[in-house]
Parts: sequence; C-alpha cells; structure tokens
Amino acid sequence: MTLPIERARSRRPITWLTIIGVLLLPAIIGGILVAALQNPTARLDSMTAAVVNLDKPVTIDGQYTPLGRQLAAGLVDGSDEMDSNLTWVISNEDDAAEGMADGRYQAIVTIPKSFSADATSSGTALQGDGDAAEQAEITVTTPPDGRVADGIITQQIASVAASTMGTMISEATVGNVLVGFKTIGDQIGDAADGASKLADGAKSAADGAAEIPGGATKLADGANGLADGASQLAGGLGTISSKAREAGAGATQLGQGLTGGAAALEKNGLVPDELLGAADAATTASDGAAKAAGGAAQASAGVQQGLDALAPGLRGLASSCDADANAEFCAQLSAMAGAAEGLQGPAATAAELSATAQKAATGANQASAGTAQGLRALDAQAPKAIADQMRTAGGAAIQLGGGLGQLADGVAQSATGASGLSSGATQLGDGATALGEGAGELATGLDTLASGTDDLADGLATAATSLPSFDDEQSTSLASVIANPVTSKSDSDAMFGPTTIPLLASVVLWFGALASFIALRAVPGSALTSRRSSAGMVLRGFWPAAAIGAGQGILVSLIVQIVAGYDAAAWWGFAGFAVLAGVAFAAINQALVAVFGGIGRWVSVLVGVLALATGLISTIPGWLAGLGAAMPTDPALMGLVDPSGAAAAGLIVWGVLALGAATLAVATRRTTSAKAALATA
Repeated sequence: MTLPIERARSRRPITWLTIIGVLLLPAIIGGILVAALQNPTARLDSMTAAVVNLDKPVTIDGQYTPLGRQLAAGLVDGSDEMDSNLTWVISNEDDAAEGMADGRYQAIVTIPKSFSADATSSGTALQGDGDAAEQAEITVTTPPDGRVADGIITQQIASVAASTMGTMISEATVGNVLVGFKTIGDQIGDAADGASKLADGAKSAADGAAEIPGGATKLADGANGLADGASQLAGGLGTISSKAREAGAGATQLGQGLTGGAAALEKNGLVPDELLGAADAATTASDGAAKAAGGAAQASAGVQQGLDALAPGLRGLASSCDADANAEFCAQLSAMAGAAEGLQGPAATAAELSATAQKAATGANQASAGTAQGLRALDAQAPKAIADQMRTAGGAAIQLGGGLGQLADGVAQSATGASGLSSGATQLGDGATALGEGAGELATGLDTLASGTDDLADGLATAATSLPSFDDEQSTSLASVIANPVTSKSDSDAMFGPTTIPLLASVVLWFGALASFIALRAVPGSALTSRRSSAGMVLRGFWPAAAIGAGQGILVSLIVQIVAGYDAAAWWGFAGFAVLAGVAFAAINQALVAVFGGIGRWVSVLVGVLALATGLISTIPGWLAGLGAAMPTDPALMGLVDPSGAAAAGLIVWGVLALGAATLAVATRRTTSAKAALATA
C-alpha cells in the first residue's frame, strides 16, 4: 500500500513500511544506547577481573600482617559505594595473562611483593625501626582491545579499595601517634611529679644534713662521756666479780647442810610416838560414846512411840467408860489418859536430844579416827617428802654456788670489755667530729640539688601540659579526619551523569529527522509547476516528517521510561519536549536538504556528531563548546534535562527559521530557464 508522499531521489511512492522503518529507527537506536549506557555500575558482575596477589606478608610487633590478602578480599567483597561488583577471580600471573589473551578477563589487578612492607613502612619509620617510608602501589592492566569504559570501571573499583585500605592504615598509624601523645604526656607528668618529690626530698635532706654537725658534736661529747662511764663500769664489774665468788662459796655450804638435815629427818621421823598413842585412845573413847548415845536415842524413840500409841487409847477408853456404872474407874482412866498426854511432849524432846547426842558422838568418833590416821600418814610420808625437798634445795644451792663462780668469771670478762668500750667510745667521738665537718658540705650540695630538681619539675610539668591529650574515642575520630581530611559527596554514584539519557534522546531524534529526509523529499517535485505558494509546498513536504518526528519523540520517551523509570510529572515533561524536538528537528533537516541538497544531509550528520561530542564531557575545547551551544540540539538537550519555556522557545525559533529558509529556497528554485523546464519535462 502506497501513500501520496514523494520519495527522495526516486519517482516510486512511499510505502507504510518505509514510514514505519523511519519512525522506529531512532527508537531502536535510542533504546539500544540507553540500555547499554544507563547505570553500568549496576551490572558490574558481567565483567570478570583477575587478582594476582604477589604480596609477602610482614610481621609487626609480633602480629602477622597480610595486607595483600586483605586487599584481595576487599576487592572480592566489594564496596558499599557500588551497586554491584565485578566478578573477581583469584589467579596467578600465568593464568591472568592467558585469561586476558583469550578474553576471559577484562582486567588484571596485580598486588606486588612489597605491598605489605610498603603499606606499613610509614608506621615502621615513625618508630625508627626501618628505612624510609614507601608508598604501596597496585597495577591495573586492561587488554589493548578492551571496551572503552572497562579500564575506567576497573581502575575506579581498585582505587576505591586501595584508598579505603590506605585510609584504614593511616587511621591506625595516626591513632597510635595520638595515643602516644597522651602516653608521653602522662609519663612526663609522672616524671614531673617524681622530680617535684625528689626536690622536696632533697630540700628535706639538706635541712637534715644542716642539723648533722650539731648532732655530731653532741655525739662526740656523748662518746667521750661513754668512754669515762665505761672505765668506771670496768672497775665496778671487778668488784661484783669478787663478791659473786664469796656468795658462791656460801651457797655451796648451805646446800651441804640441807642434804645432811634430810638424812636425819628420814631416820628419826616427824611425829612423836606419844602423840600417836593419845590419838588412838581418843578414837576408842569417842567410839564408846557414840554407841551409848545410839542406845539412848533408840530408847527415847521407843518411849515416844509407846506414849503416842497409849495416850489416844486411854483417852478413848475414858470417853467410852460408863460413869454411872463405875464412876471411880472412869475417873482413873481419864486421869491416866491425861498423864499419858502430858508425857508425850517431854518424851519427844528426850528423843530429839538423844538423836543429837548420837550425831555428835559419831562426829567426834570420825574426827578422832581421822586425826589418828592423819598423824600416822604424816609420820609415814612427810619425812621422805621433806627430805627430798631438802636434798633438791641443797643441790640447787650447790649449783647456785657454781653458777655464782661462773658469774664472777663472766663479770670479770665484762670488765675487760668495758675497758675496750671506753677505747672505742673515744674513737667514736673523734669520728663524730669528722662527720660534723663532712655533713656541712653535704648540706650545701643537697641544697643545690634541690634547686636544680625543682627547676626540672617545673619544666617537665610545662611539657606535660603542652602535649595534646586524647582519649580512645577522640583519637579514633581525629585519626579518621587526619587520614582522610577531605571527602566528596555527590547526589549520584552513577558512572554517567544525569544528562546521559537526554543527550542520547536528542541525538537519536536528530538522526531520526535526518533519516526522514533521506527517505522523503524535502520539497515536492512539482514545486516548479505547482500553483501552490512556496510556503504551501514547504508545508506539504514538512507535515509527514513532522508527524514522524512527533511519533519518534513518543516512542523514544516510552523506551526511556521503560529503562529509567521516571515519575509521571518528569516523564510528561520529557515526552512533551521529545515530541517538540522531533517536530523542530524535522523542520531543520528539511531546510538543510532544501537549501543545500545532499550537502545538507552531510551537514546534519556533523551537527549530530557535534551534539554528541559536546555533551559527553566538560573538558572539550572552548571553541568546540561554543559551537555546540549554537547548534539546534542544545535547546532540545536543555529542555529534555529540565523542561523550561526558554528551551521550548529556542526550539520553536529554530523550527520557524528553518521553515522560512526552506520556503525561501523553494521560492528561489521555482524560477528557471525554458531549457531547464523542458529538460525536466
């Protein structure tokens, strides 16, 4: 099915297939570019890179430090700054080279042998234990036939990993230095306190040394007095020695007398025989008295019992007696009962006295017997015990005599020692005098030491307060800032900027408009013979391309929405500007072809390339940037990034100027010679 639209450089009519092809061309190109370039950091796992770890770990302060291994692990684990991570393969040099040659690896990160040593060399240098500090390096290699951004991506990830590790090492090093400040300050403070105490002690020692000469003089006087006293002591001890010998002789004589008295006591006894006979007689007499008292007590008790039984019986008989029958007999019974009752009291008293007499007689008998037994036991045992004690006392007296003799000898030796003490005390007095003279010089030196130590304490205290002091939390925070004093913050972590999609959309719409006028005529072939106005002829060629451009704008907007996912308001603004840009670009490309013919298409290609080149990066030359800003693609890019009235006005102005230029070109071409008209016919 054909359409009443003229095909460029051909008399064949345009088909719907041609229209659909031109319409879909920018959408397909734009979709491919946007899908390929939109947020590449989210698809890093499609790249494979090799890590070659040649590092030799080091040991620092007894701790094994494999920094190369840690960096390789950090690359494999990835960074929070990236949406995804490369597919890292831990490899060796040969496998990495082969993998890059056959396309398995898109990059190689090589960690050199000296990585750990170089990375820790700064801390070692600060401790004064090593050579000069060296900066650790890693090498990133990409194949010569690699894609454009592969090296950038790999280098960025490796740099982030290396920078993170470097910051970590720097934080640890600086943190140790800051903590060292506090430790040094504390130690200097302790030294200042010690110096202050030393100064106080030196002052006290100086004061004490100043008092030594006076004490030494007193000591010398006392030593001289001690010498005199020791001499007198020696004389007194001689006297004590002679008297002790005399006392020893007397003690020996006393011991001998006690021993002889003990032998006589054992022979003659202690209690006389007459006293023993009297004790036996007393025992016999008291025994008879006890027996008699016992019989009397029994008799008294029997009388009392008989009266106690008789009196009630007689009283009963008297009561039952019939006085009328025998008055006299009843009277006698009553008198007998009264007499028996009267004897009950004396009988009871007699019984009690008899019992008491029996107890007293029994006690006297026991006492007499005990006395007799005691006297006989005393006579049997006491002489031997007393004799033993006398012998013991005699032996002790004899030993006392011997001891007093030894004491006399010891006192004599003490007298000799006292004489030696007198001589030593004299020498002590002379030494004390010399001590007093030396102590004066010592006091002067100690005073000088105290003054210098006090100055040292003041200096150390000033140094301790001058050094900065940080706790662990402050040291960690400050070390983090010193190790990484400047950080950057961006509103996007994407590799390509937010203008990527608008730039690609404007470029593909531009080339879509160019494609429209590769397939379509910019000016109808009947322009020379048609009765229509030049503007009408231009609009006749413009409206199909404008409709295609609007459709291209809608299709490109739909593709962008699928890939980027704009919100509704942003998408409607983007889609509106895409439609406007498609229509305006159709007018501009029509004018280029209408004015310049085939050269106009060549110029259109240059404009598209210029728009792409000036929109990729800001480091282009100034003249090229100025030329790009003058192109019709610039207001389209501005409007697609941020829809505004100024950008819309710019596109409209470009479209109106393009239609005017095309109209002027058509009007010029409608004037020709007869020969040219006949040739056309």
